[in-house]
Amino acid sequence: MASYPKDRFDEQPDDVERVGAHRGPKRRGRGWIGFAWALLATGVLVFGGLFALSQYLDDDLGIPFFATPAEPVSTPEPVETVEPLTDPATIDPERALTIDVLNGSPESALQTSVFDELTTAGWPMGSAAPASARDIEDTYVYYSNPDDEDVASGLVSTLGVGEIRFVEPDVFPAAELTIVLGSDYLPSGE
Repeated sequence: MASYPKDRFDEQPDDVERVGAHRGPKRRGRGWIGFAWALLATGVLVFGGLFALSQYLDDDLGIPFFATPAEPVSTPEPVETVEPLTDPATIDPERALTIDVLNGSPESALQTSVFDELTTAGWPMGSAAPASARDIEDTYVYYSNPDDEDVASGLVSTLGVGEIRFVEPDVFPAAELTIVLGSDYLPSGE
């Protein structure tokens, strides 16, 4: 191995506690400071992420200080029920009602039999046709004029199954009331 001649930089005074050219001895506790910074950064990222999730998901995630305050529960106002009009002879002719029947059940020609039964009973019928979907489970009677709720309730009573639903007039523009038969409807006699 080659040896080099000694110069003034090879001799260091004894009072300088340096190791190498620029390093001094490590101070005690220096590793804990780095660990504390890493712990702080992790906490900020975790809590920031939980807060962002709670805002995005609209859930409280079960964390008390991220929970949104509960809205006061109000009791609904009593709904005025309308007496079902079950006798079609009592319908005022000036109302000019028409009732359409759509078959949303898998049974074919069910709309025709229901149409014929209601026509025989005296209901003001319009037309009968298959619905666009044949897998509808529940029967509904749709009405677009709030004054026709009594007739819609009467149709549900006459059919023996179904619910009434208020819809905008442009949903079923051909008739004031539309019956959509679902697979829950059983024809009379079954």
